[in-house]
Amino acid sequence: MPSLGAAVRLDEFGTSFSTLSFWSVCALGVSLHVVGGRLIRGTPLAQVCYGPDLTTDAAAACAKLQGEWTSLDRFLDDPVNVMSPYWMNRTCSPFAGPNGSCTLGNLASYAINVTAAEDAIAGVKFAQSNNVRLIVKNTGHDFLGRSSGKGALALWTHNLKKTSFLNYKSSFYTGPAMRIGAGITNIEMYEAAHAKGYRAVGGSCPTVGAGGGYTQGGGHGPLGSKYGLGADQVLEYEVVTAAGKHMTASPTQNADLYWALAGGGPGNLAVILSVTAKAYRDGPIAGAGFSFANTGDNYWAAISAWLRHLLVLDTIEGFGTLWAFTALGFQLQYATLPDAKAAQIAAALSPFLDEVKALNVTVANDVANDHPNFLGHYNAWATQTYDTNNSVGGRLIPRSVVQKDLPALVSVFRDIVVNSGNVGGSAISGISANVTHKRVGNTGASNSVVPAWRDSLFTITVGIPLNRDAGWDEMNRGQVQLNAWQDQLRAVTPGGGTYMNEATYDNPNWKSDYYGSNYNKLLSVKIKYDPHHLFWTNAAVGSDLYWKVATDGRLCRV
Repeated sequence: MPSLGAAVRLDEFGTSFSTLSFWSVCALGVSLHVVGGRLIRGTPLAQVCYGPDLTTDAAAACAKLQGEWTSLDRFLDDPVNVMSPYWMNRTCSPFAGPNGSCTLGNLASYAINVTAAEDAIAGVKFAQSNNVRLIVKNTGHDFLGRSSGKGALALWTHNLKKTSFLNYKSSFYTGPAMRIGAGITNIEMYEAAHAKGYRAVGGSCPTVGAGGGYTQGGGHGPLGSKYGLGADQVLEYEVVTAAGKHMTASPTQNADLYWALAGGGPGNLAVILSVTAKAYRDGPIAGAGFSFANTGDNYWAAISAWLRHLLVLDTIEGFGTLWAFTALGFQLQYATLPDAKAAQIAAALSPFLDEVKALNVTVANDVANDHPNFLGHYNAWATQTYDTNNSVGGRLIPRSVVQKDLPALVSVFRDIVVNSGNVGGSAISGISANVTHKRVGNTGASNSVVPAWRDSLFTITVGIPLNRDAGWDEMNRGQVQLNAWQDQLRAVTPGGGTYMNEATYDNPNWKSDYYGSNYNKLLSVKIKYDPHHLFWTNAAVGSDLYWKVATDGRLCRV
């Protein structure tokens, strides 16, 4: 087992940190026999690029890493490295040259490869007793710095990969269900469900952890308009709490914790080991897509027509869309209509396409088809790539805004993608899904998803591309610009909010935008289950009460 030397201790007296040598094999004490060889020392991915005398093999490995630096795959299976360049902190860049500096920076010092509850319990108890910063990392799909932490011990849940199916019975729900380990990704869940004749609610990106922060943030996806958000599917969370207790949280057991976990933010209340969620009998799925280019003012008339038509599609049970536009053009990446055929989805889109053609805007790549099951639909349509070199913000757009004040909204959209200023080109992507309580069949008391989502017609993400070797100036300019755009969006979307998993960490309105009227109740649950704030992440409930981030990235007492 490696030594735990030179990690960071949180100073109990609140002014600074101490760097201590107590992180050693001996310091883990009685927990060692549980953790065994699953303790991993954090290493920057780009460490291979550094040293005065790089070997030929090391130079080749560095060149390969440079070429793959914007690919998600290099980060997903690593215990401490994360996909976001902002949170990688440029402390060990593959582009700095072999004589530059390479340190962990914001990344965790050590990780425990969690394979069972005992591993998480050992990590929690060690962090509690030694006042060491603790974080939870699954895939590291995160824009808010919640999967990293300077000097931290990471509980790496990515290898919790078991799946099972059961006939679930409770006063809350009776029917088919799927239990997935926290490390199961969307595509793994979809494939496992398909093999048993089911479909399940997950996200559009195949490599996001379906059982991790996805449901804890709310979680949108292609089946949302049929069944609801990811958080609406959860029947049980298997967790380890800040007190080191292994327990189940459900509507009938530890119901307050269940409520808070299902939408109240990831990494802040407990370590998720597994999730039990509803499963649905599979069947045919219709899909469609098209695109059109910017040909002048009529382009923005077409964008407005699309947003208006979403109000029509919103009334069709199950109809969901994923789309994006820039200053150059619009693309419906794919629409999803469960239990339907190609002709039905084409008919639903036809009035909009007719309106666009009347504007003399040429529609290209107009395709409608159907597949016998969800996995076939997903594999055919969810083909977009997800790169790491970007920064994002977002906003939930209320139906009322599209109904009553669409010109003001489109004006802000246009300003964002046309007048990108000193941050280069930007893009707006949107996901529409009717997740009202009436459609989903639950109430505001069912979970802690930000209430604004129930009134939203769609959610948008604003993305700013970054150079693969972006420096701090470029990344900080992007962060400042995103928050400015979010302010513009907030001004024209009263009653809106933000999907916290696609947001900025330094949004000054994070409490109202990410949690809304649920915040105070969530805070009471936080204090009950984690009174000493062992779990801490940016923009999380209670994050401003106990710890703050020092200028060097460490945590100290408020």
